[in-house]
Amino acid sequence: MATTDSSLFDLLEIELAGCRERVLVGGRHLFARLPRAFAGISRIGVIGWGPQGRAQALNLRDSLAGTGITVAVGLRPGSPSCAQARAEGFAEADGTLGEMFEVIRDSDLVILLIADAALAAVADDVFATLRPGAILGLSHGYLLAHLRTAGRSFPPDVSVIAVCPKGMGVSVRRLYEQGRGTDGAGINASVAVHADVDGRATNVALGWAVALGAPYIFLTTLEDEYRSDIVGERGILLGIPHAIAEAVYGRQVGLGDSPSRAFERSTESMTGPLARTISGGGLRAVLETLDDSDARRTFQHAYCATYHAFFPLLVELYDEVEHGVEMASVQRATARLARYPMATVDGSRMWAVGRDVRNTRGARDVAIDPLTAGIFCGSMVAQVDVLRGHGHAWSEIANESIIELVDSLIPYMHARGIAHMVDNCSTTARLGARRWEPRFEAAIRQQVFSTLDGDGGYDADLLHAFETHPIHDVLVTIGRFRPSVDVAAV
Repeated sequence: MATTDSSLFDLLEIELAGCRERVLVGGRHLFARLPRAFAGISRIGVIGWGPQGRAQALNLRDSLAGTGITVAVGLRPGSPSCAQARAEGFAEADGTLGEMFEVIRDSDLVILLIADAALAAVADDVFATLRPGAILGLSHGYLLAHLRTAGRSFPPDVSVIAVCPKGMGVSVRRLYEQGRGTDGAGINASVAVHADVDGRATNVALGWAVALGAPYIFLTTLEDEYRSDIVGERGILLGIPHAIAEAVYGRQVGLGDSPSRAFERSTESMTGPLARTISGGGLRAVLETLDDSDARRTFQHAYCATYHAFFPLLVELYDEVEHGVEMASVQRATARLARYPMATVDGSRMWAVGRDVRNTRGARDVAIDPLTAGIFCGSMVAQVDVLRGHGHAWSEIANESIIELVDSLIPYMHARGIAHMVDNCSTTARLGARRWEPRFEAAIRQQVFSTLDGDGGYDADLLHAFETHPIHDVLVTIGRFRPSVDVAAV
């Protein structure tokens, strides 16, 4: 990171599990500082109109209303998204909607929010089009990973910053709108200053995060961001919940549950009461809800078996990301999509059952299933430990492994289905989830269930490590900065 100092925003130093971190507590009370944060910037170009592009363009426009700073959307000629942007009030006539390279050329801050593979393909043209002194903004470290895989880097005369919301674009916008009367309602975000050529980058990056509505803003690097984010997408954020749902459903049907009951135990339990319990009270709260001794024993055995099965798999995943293997796979797969598009995953009988279950919610109470809970928490803590073992900061670990999942993604999984989420996320995430979900599902079926059907896998030392794990206190500390607004997923 080029610098962590700001002449405008007061960074708060907090302690997380014995480590000092500097964070910014966001909120609408800071909007008055935005004109100074964006000093020298009269035009912000948001390139792309996917979920993040739409959300960030709208949030920036609303937060900067009356400041004289223009927010413009840049799209490919003939893009079907042009009509959607016009419907939201962006227009060619007033210069707030235009061809992407024209917007890049005329903007002082260029925020690139197009698909990862497309961004890699046009990166050189983007660099050549940037006006002198313009700042390049990213919401993902993928481009850095791509450049490094190719033995290249960003132009030396360009400031490069990143603001990475820890949630889907639809959540970034929804919480901003829900929280218009609540200071700080929004999605947590990380900020990275990769290159600062004129001393403005930190204030601009922090101002951008504030303008998006982020309540908790923590510092990272582009390297750490893409490693933790790519691992998280393939792990606990998408691939693992999908694997748990499929594996536990199949097991329960095989043991005699009706399809609807099996879906409740495998999926409704996870996306409903389990996720809400973790969101409101952390991981310890899950054990506190299991007051039956048999349920606690099932949880403990499932937790231990899953942790031991998933930890080496997550180490392998991190290694693949760190050394560029996963990035290269995404690039090759993306090139094949024109001929061989991805099939959807929601066509199986299980997900048809899920639609029926969601349509009849309220007919039965769904409790936390101890088997599902043990697998879920064991995989979650395994990812936490892998990221910590690679030196990631606690704020990043907690957000990428827990907070983003239970506060941003799972509410939509609960409303629309895990399969819907896997089918409608970014191309990079969709490819990664499809590549790694079968590995996690196989680990559950072949290792976790085999252990549970054998000696159970009880590990007193591992359970003690869970009960005393620093992540519990980390979640309590970060939770103090969370506004009392939950995303309303519809």
